Amino acid sequence: MRSYFDIQDILGKENFSNEVNEPMDYYYVAEKGLPSAVIQNFKSSFSIGLSQIASILSTSEPTLYRRIKENKSLPKQEAIKLLEATDLFLYGEELFGSKEDFFKWMELPNTALGGLRPMQVISYPEGISKVRDLLTRIEYNVYS
Repeated sequence: MRSYFDIQDILGKENFSNEVNEPMDYYYVAEKGLPSAVIQNFKSSFSIGLSQIASILSTSEPTLYRRIKENKSLPKQEAIKLLEATDLFLYGEELFGSKEDFFKWMELPNTALGGLRPMQVISYPEGISKVRDLLTRIEYNVYS
């Protein structure tokens, strides 16, 4: 069973000023500042490109690259979204049994999401929660 400590392990414990024990802690972490170094850790942990990460965070690839290069903190909204995406990806990997199977599912059009791919949906406002709800329905066999 995954825990919120897994998020810190993936993004780098050294990047957190306090522990993450529940989703509400994302706001506290974002308020304190989350260094852009977490983007590289996220990128390597989930084997996704910077352009995909930029899409998830609703920003541009050059902006992300500049933040990483200048070692700036992520804006609050981006920090929260990165933490939520990390949590979602860990949940999906656990549910599907492998990173590969989960990310294949993320790239397939899904009728429960209006024919959109889950990876597309997570870039929209509230998209991560929509995909999380869908994963929960799959977990409990309530998928339609």
